[in-house]
Amino acid sequence: MAGPPSAAQRRVVDAADPVTGRVRGTPAQLAALLRRGLVFRHPRPPHDHFLTPAGHRLRESADAPGAPAPEPAKDGSAGGVFAARVGGEEPLPEGAAAARLREVRGAWQGLLELRRMTRADGAVDRPCDWERSHLVRAAALALEAAGHTPAGPGGGAGYRVRATPQPEAVAVYEEDPAALAACAATLAGAGWQAGEHTEPRTRARYLLASPRRA
Repeated sequence: MAGPPSAAQRRVVDAADPVTGRVRGTPAQLAALLRRGLVFRHPRPPHDHFLTPAGHRLRESADAPGAPAPEPAKDGSAGGVFAARVGGEEPLPEGAAAARLREVRGAWQGLLELRRMTRADGAVDRPCDWERSHLVRAAALALEAAGHTPAGPGGGAGYRVRATPQPEAVAVYEEDPAALAACAATLAGAGWQAGEHTEPRTRARYLLASPRRA
């Protein structure tokens, strides 16, 4: 790869869909990104272009230490880009629930399409590599798309998805035992393994969830 991508090429990468990695640009920009190994052309019609793992790393380098951070949007997304609600965000603005529901459903369908495209057998029953590298966001999207409600900034009812020291596991908290069990069922249906555990000090129940491999 000769030199860094141009500013125009970088804008194409930065504007990629945050879930599917689909990119749009001029034929010349896409051809240049193909040569650099930052995108690949899907073999099936309509032959759209998607970020490779290297392209995803370049796109996410904006989040690296020292890089300018985007201004958080009120709905918990970064700079207006869709982001699953992990619990703890401010409530949605009045009248925004319907638009948010459409965004979540679209993101979930995009994620299923990403699963289909990145598997030789086209299966969508197990998490893909993007989900394994974005565990908290992926688990939260599965929960939000299924209709679960995230907790507010002060805690209380609703789910909270948090990272854990384990390399491929997240913790899901929910104060209501029935709601916690429902979260486990949702994650299992989305291709995750989820088991209930108890924190030794607080005795709080939570799920330890990880993407299923087979």
